[in-house]
Amino acid sequence: MKNLIGLCFCVIIGIIPLMWLPAIPQLPVISALFVAALCIAAAPCRFMRYVALSLLCFCWALFSARESLTPFEAWASKPVAIEAVIGRSDGRQNHELQIISVEGRTIFPPVGIRVQGSYLSDSICAGQRWRMKVRLRPVHGQLNEGGFDSQRYALAQHQPLSARIIESHRMTEQCSFRAQWLSAVENATQSLPYQGVILALAFGERAGVSDEQKNLLRQSGTAHLMAISGMHISLAAMVGWLIARLVQLSFPPHRIHFRMPLLASVLAAGIYTWLAGGNPPAVRALIGVVIWLLLRLQGRSWSGWEVWLCCIAGILIYDPLTVLSDSFWLSALAVAALIFWYQWVPLPEGMVSTKWYYRYPLELLHLQIGIMLLLMPIQIFIFHGISLSALLANLVAVPLISFAVVPLLLAGLVLTGVPWLGEHLWWLVDQMLGLLFTALSLLPDGWLDVDKRFQTLSLGGWLAVIIYRLALWRSSYISIIVLMLSVLTPGILAGKKDDSWQITMLDVGHGLAMAIIRQGKVFLYDTGNAWPSGDAAQQVIIPWLRWHHLSLEQVLISHEHLDHRGGLLSLQREWPNLYIRSPLRWAGHHPCFQGEQWQWQGLLFQVLWPPAQPVMTGNNGSCVVMVSDGHFRILLTGDVEAEAELAMLKRRWGILHADIIQVPHHGSRTSSGLPLLRAVSGSAALASASRYNAWHLPSGKIVQRYKSLGYIWYDTAQSGQLTIEINSDKWQINSFRAQISPRWYHQWFGVSRDNG
Repeated sequence: MKNLIGLCFCVIIGIIPLMWLPAIPQLPVISALFVAALCIAAAPCRFMRYVALSLLCFCWALFSARESLTPFEAWASKPVAIEAVIGRSDGRQNHELQIISVEGRTIFPPVGIRVQGSYLSDSICAGQRWRMKVRLRPVHGQLNEGGFDSQRYALAQHQPLSARIIESHRMTEQCSFRAQWLSAVENATQSLPYQGVILALAFGERAGVSDEQKNLLRQSGTAHLMAISGMHISLAAMVGWLIARLVQLSFPPHRIHFRMPLLASVLAAGIYTWLAGGNPPAVRALIGVVIWLLLRLQGRSWSGWEVWLCCIAGILIYDPLTVLSDSFWLSALAVAALIFWYQWVPLPEGMVSTKWYYRYPLELLHLQIGIMLLLMPIQIFIFHGISLSALLANLVAVPLISFAVVPLLLAGLVLTGVPWLGEHLWWLVDQMLGLLFTALSLLPDGWLDVDKRFQTLSLGGWLAVIIYRLALWRSSYISIIVLMLSVLTPGILAGKKDDSWQITMLDVGHGLAMAIIRQGKVFLYDTGNAWPSGDAAQQVIIPWLRWHHLSLEQVLISHEHLDHRGGLLSLQREWPNLYIRSPLRWAGHHPCFQGEQWQWQGLLFQVLWPPAQPVMTGNNGSCVVMVSDGHFRILLTGDVEAEAELAMLKRRWGILHADIIQVPHHGSRTSSGLPLLRAVSGSAALASASRYNAWHLPSGKIVQRYKSLGYIWYDTAQSGQLTIEINSDKWQINSFRAQISPRWYHQWFGVSRDNG
């Protein structure tokens, strides 16, 4: 037993560094580490053998990560011919595929790709095999502090590529049995109001869940119940165990064996995992169930911590890239928190011995309090907030989903084809879901945004349990004071003010949003782009401001184009009294014309363009502003083009000098003329651009022009979020990919300049 637990520790210690490595070494280095591990394993010392095992697991993690990067290097430079199996599809434009062959060469294991916005030549469903000519693109995501890490998510999901389909031909018409089953359930539930939720619970297909339903689940802290995860797989395993036990009632006593229900539970969990399309959370839960089965079959009583360690190690060995998954850590720490809670804060003996109709509600309340207190740190880290109504909502939702919805749903899946019975089972599931959503809608809006200052403070639940269990309030007041200071100090220091200030160019894709920060206040230059389903303010700017506990005071809109003003309405909804400047002459906008100047937080803002008359619109009407603290100067240019640049230079050559210039018009050839760049004579140039943009920005010619004049070039496509730290006459630029969070999964994958 000790050897098994030691092995589990070695697995975890060897694989977990994958979260923080800045780069993955080449195969010769990994091979050298593997040989070194084998040499160390020959040592007679047990400790050295554990070291060797950890190093072997580290090599396995490095090899897995290196294999996940192979498609970037081999396939992303030109169009390739592939054969792929459809994994998921909405039947229209969005598909998930598994590449099984590239240029006639079989690929194992298959590589996952996403296709968005592409219609295929024939009708499509999961399980079909297609031959395609595609342009593959490496995963690339916007990178901002505290933002959603789409690159890390894609690698954890084994979907490192996206594709643009050039040609497609269907090789097989037959849909998979799962797709046929899904179609049958869709037909049986098409008239039900909660069909989208039913399909999410039955097959992991969440596309049909409405935005209103998603928001209600988020506000109430019950979203975890509507995605197939460990809880649902465990419930399926329990149903399988119960059915096997019922079958055993008809067996003679000598035929009844404890292994049959265990095997039935694993079989039921496996079927439900397959129905879920093999999504990673379901697969991880299935691995945990299998490991639990193997441990039970050994015939000894394993503690909760031993089973937990074995499950974590087994999952990481199966797929080392799981270590990058937030959902994995949320599930793993949830189980650890429950084990800790029940061991350190069990229900009082008197409550356990009460009648069942008192005991079960008390046990459920005890469970939910433990989850709320102990999962708060990781919830804040991942979701940047907590639901204040989650405790009450889960008291209703968990038993309803666990003991009513999921069992009825599993019965509906089995009996869908039975006339009348299947139809009424799905109707009953829908009624139960309607009851749940009605109850959730009666709760007040409970979502509370929490900034990063409270990450440490959120550990208070764990500390409170430790203080209570060890009775530190009786024996050591000093220990309690030290613990309290350890969680309060980071929040206190976060509010410390000094004379330094920052400028952050957020990575908003194609668009512009630059935040000038001083003493917790923000002046925002432009607000990014907008699209039919959202805007840059909702997706990037507001979460970033909330996470860093920053107060937005003023916004300057450089000109009327959507990629510069797209997030303004969302910002005004969040801050109704927002002070807005622009050259647009819109109601409620204060003017931003040549010759105007003002001070904000001790910084001087001087408007250099456009003139008030004649009225100018479009790119050449951009409000160009010089911002200075008396030592450091930055020129904000919007999308101003060469014609306006020359007009602005007349009689103002001397005042345009700046340390840094925001590159006009995202690096387009129509801007950044030589006269402007020579007049600014700066040290660095910052451009806001998206990778794979349709305009091929920034232009290679413009980049070279800046470099030839001595500028250091930065752009958000290459670097992610860019932050300038300024303290008097000293300043430094930090990029997300290189300095703020240098991780191997944050790299620019693929060719060096594929921006179109």
